[in-house]
Amino acid sequence: MTTNRRLLAALRSPLGVLAVLACAALAFLAIFGPVLWGEQAAATNTALISQPPSPEHVFGTDGSGRDILLRTLVAARLSVTMALAATAVGVVSGVLVGLLPLVLGGRVGRWIVAGINIGVAFPGLLLAIAFSVILGQSGVAASLAIAIAMMPNYGRLTHNLAASVWGRDYVSAALVLGIPKRVIVFRHVLPNVRDPLIVNAAITAGGTLVSFAGLSFLGLGVQVPQYDWGRMLNEGVARIFVTPAAALVPGIAIILAGLTFVLLGEVLGKALTPEGTRSLSARALRSLMPTRRGAEAQRHAGAAGAVGAAQPAVDTVLSVRDLRVSAPQAGGTLKPLVEGVSFDIARGEIVGVVGESGSGKSLTLMSVAGLVEAPLHVSAAAAHFDGESLTLSEHGHPASLNHHLGQRLAMVFQDPMSSLNPAIHVGDQVAETGLLHLDMSRAGAKAAAIERLTDVRIPDPERRYGQYPHEYSGGMRQRAMIAAGLMGTPSLILADEPTTALDVTVQAGILELLKRINEAEGTAIMFVSHDIAVVTSLCTRVIVMYRGKLVEDITADDLRAGNAAHPYTRALMATVPTMDSPRGEPMASIPDDADFSGTSPIGVIEELVPTTEAIRQLDFEGPTR
Repeated sequence: MTTNRRLLAALRSPLGVLAVLACAALAFLAIFGPVLWGEQAAATNTALISQPPSPEHVFGTDGSGRDILLRTLVAARLSVTMALAATAVGVVSGVLVGLLPLVLGGRVGRWIVAGINIGVAFPGLLLAIAFSVILGQSGVAASLAIAIAMMPNYGRLTHNLAASVWGRDYVSAALVLGIPKRVIVFRHVLPNVRDPLIVNAAITAGGTLVSFAGLSFLGLGVQVPQYDWGRMLNEGVARIFVTPAAALVPGIAIILAGLTFVLLGEVLGKALTPEGTRSLSARALRSLMPTRRGAEAQRHAGAAGAVGAAQPAVDTVLSVRDLRVSAPQAGGTLKPLVEGVSFDIARGEIVGVVGESGSGKSLTLMSVAGLVEAPLHVSAAAAHFDGESLTLSEHGHPASLNHHLGQRLAMVFQDPMSSLNPAIHVGDQVAETGLLHLDMSRAGAKAAAIERLTDVRIPDPERRYGQYPHEYSGGMRQRAMIAAGLMGTPSLILADEPTTALDVTVQAGILELLKRINEAEGTAIMFVSHDIAVVTSLCTRVIVMYRGKLVEDITADDLRAGNAAHPYTRALMATVPTMDSPRGEPMASIPDDADFSGTSPIGVIEELVPTTEAIRQLDFEGPTR
């Protein structure tokens, strides 16, 4: 069900009708109350001081002979507008503070997160009272004090929600395209965390109204001759045993107005969240809870880097020398994740990267694209891409490279659903490169995007342009990601297990598409996969990685012919079933206790029976003959 349909259904429910009527009544009082009854409410009459309820004065009069009901109705404007103003300022400021760590990154980002966490530790009302005393006794000062007290909670909520989105593949793809972080935050991150923020803001408005009334009750808010519900409550409490209505009527108004905003939040929660039947309080608490992914994103901020050295050969599109990636450990030491990896990729070449999970395949690709973030450390003796030195800093690739990488480098991620922003039309995401790097008009970028969608065989591309990712199949989403990369003239496509999440039929279509792009455009492809059969059928050369090291660089023909030199490569090949594999025996696998460290890529095994026991008997500590 779409958002509009959910909103219509929520408004038609009894709760929705009640919320609409209550909001309409509150808005009417705030807008027209002072106009209709302002003069009558301000008129004093010493002959009617503290009168009980009567037909002329439904709830009686106060200590100055003024009608309590009319004063309560007129006070709605100041009470509601001040509460809404404080909520707007607090929410907007908190959202901006929560997004700053993603934009700034590094140490500054971590300090901001630490400041947010410290602010959350203090009770909000206590902070509001403290800042109200500092800023002075007035309605504006009280609103500003409440907004400041609200900022840490919304900063924490926003950062936790945004951190979960920041790790998605479509954000990484935007970083590869060279889109500035501030643009990514507002275009890709904020739309995906907008709904829970709106829902919580509606609920917070009710709490803000109560807080503002509380400050006025304490004498820190609205001052005479102005009055709001809190000021009326302060005046009425002193005479509660003489005229109870002077305190009870504004108190009831505060409660009803607060409940109105809570009802509005419940209706918006059902309309904006698919989990509409789940309680709003549970969703809010879950959003405020720091998740493991969010904690990781708080620590991650920028990229560390590589220094260019000697220029590679002219026909080399990517050249990397001595790439190293390490992670900090307790005691200040660094644990190596990728050690001394060096390779070249020529133009028009398809290079496969294989190895078990954790061998450093994806980490190598992410390092080349500048997507490895702190606290990981990246360094290289030299790194060149398409004639440019990939000189990195702690903030990633320099801005001067963004334009070049955005046109000449494309990246296809493993999960096609997370590769595209679910809040933006697929066509707009495909066209983004044209708008950002190719100086196209919006109409020209749309036309080019439709052409690229046609090139990757998306059916009915004009209609599909305006659809959302959830309306695409898995294979179509992966093709759309490839189409986005083809908006420029990519010299290299980094494909990080692009077929793992797809069925074999769709997988074959994606592989055929990559092969066609390689042959037609001469685009080099670096293809990461666990499927050696796919790699040997698609690639011209294969890089084998084991425990963060490149242990073998071999042509696909030699690999298929069984000419691998390293025992780990031969063990990987032995696990691939063939038509000649014995049907009565278990399929081969590499034992968990196998250790290939310390081997040298020398020697060729003459014959290898594809069984687990045969792999176990390989001499992993030296060449096998």
